[in-house]
Amino acid sequence: MDELKQQIKECIISSLELEDIKPENIVDSEPLFGTGLGLDSIDALELGVALKKKFGVKFNAENADTREHFASINALAEYISAERAKAN
Repeated sequence: MDELKQQIKECIISSLELEDIKPENIVDSEPLFGTGLGLDSIDALELGVALKKKFGVKFNAENADTREHFASINALAEYISAERAKAN
């Protein structure tokens, strides 16, 4: 799971061009939006596309659970792991 979290952090940094942030600066349990990393709704769209390309997972904007999946690195890692398990 730690490797997956590292990959998610790298994906966030590269897809959103967060040049002044390093993976080790992102706390796994901190919020990605608002406080914490401070991402916004445009970032969410870009990040959703990047995660789909990298990990093959889909996010549904109309699904209420999607907001929870984007809550933190931990939440994203759990969602991606669960989706990968379903696919196998």
